[in-house]
Amino acid sequence: MLARLKVRQCADFLTNWPAICKNPALCAMYFIYVIKNEYNGKLYIGYTSDLNRRFKEHIQNFKKDKIIYYEAYLRESDARAREKKLKYYGSAWRALRKRINA
Repeated sequence: MLARLKVRQCADFLTNWPAICKNPALCAMYFIYVIKNEYNGKLYIGYTSDLNRRFKEHIQNFKKDKIIYYEAYLRESDARAREKKLKYYGSAWRALRKRINA
């Protein structure tokens, strides 16, 4: 795992990602993310290889969505395993929610 950032750091990372990685082919990253719908407070967990594109897809349908947390991985299998833990194992999700709300 490369990064576990707090909410305020997410926007900075997403904005600066093209400058951080000049050659995207060499910087293949896989992300798990948590999006919060500001309207109803629901949280959504997902996985993607392009966080900017995926977030834009979310806000096309749900204007009040906001990325509140993400983790970056070098290997796709690691990202998928983490997403699965968060979705299907309550203890991992409870620990992450506690961390997000801290």
